[in-house]
Amino acid sequence: MKTQTSLHIPGKTKPYVMAHRGNQVACPENTLASFRRAVTDGADILETDLHLSADQVFVCIHDATVDRTTDGSGAVAEMTLKELKQLSASCGRTEFTEERIPTLLEVAGLLPENVALALELKTDRFLESEVCFRLAKELEAAGVRGRTVILSFSRDRLRAVQQAAPDLPAGFITLDEKWPLKEFELMGPAWNLLLKNPLYGLIAHFRGQLVAPLDPASTARYNWYRLLNMDAVLADDPAAALAALGRKSR
Repeated sequence: MKTQTSLHIPGKTKPYVMAHRGNQVACPENTLASFRRAVTDGADILETDLHLSADQVFVCIHDATVDRTTDGSGAVAEMTLKELKQLSASCGRTEFTEERIPTLLEVAGLLPENVALALELKTDRFLESEVCFRLAKELEAAGVRGRTVILSFSRDRLRAVQQAAPDLPAGFITLDEKWPLKEFELMGPAWNLLLKNPLYGLIAHFRGQLVAPLDPASTARYNWYRLLNMDAVLADDPAAALAALGRKSR
């Protein structure tokens, strides 16, 4: 399966630690500070969220509005990159007032060669073929296309990007699908679905799929995930995740 090739990280031990919006415990989420901290911690994969600005720039922010994470107000899609960059993305943390909403290119630019990138598609703009082609082209130009996976709760968004770029592995995140879907290379089930269906991981692995449970805040279940042979764990605090897995952070 292409997923196993695309998401194999040389020199890294599974389960891979996927930094959820960077290290959002030590730093404001989805900022360059949080991503740098996650890299320093030793995270294997940086996970972030993608929206488009009014002038069509891919920006890394979780919400559709800037209200929660910045000192501004309004919809991301209605603001230009210049307007977005005027906002502090500190999440109210005074020591990070200089942090700004990063672009996809800025995040890709700080990615070490042995760290992968996971992009959650947060808007239906990713149903547009032109946007999908441009995303793939931007990842190629940044030199990270071969180690990027796209993620979404929306099957249609994933399908649209894969139509434009079949080489990009797709991961479906779900809160209620008790069985892994055949069409995607990676599955991100809510952790309780693994209780409801103990065969989930076995079925996915038999098909050549990877599994990364949706469970970013808990390290208590990591030994269980290792027993289940999970391929990656999602972590708000990558350093704590690495410690729980018995791996040293950098």
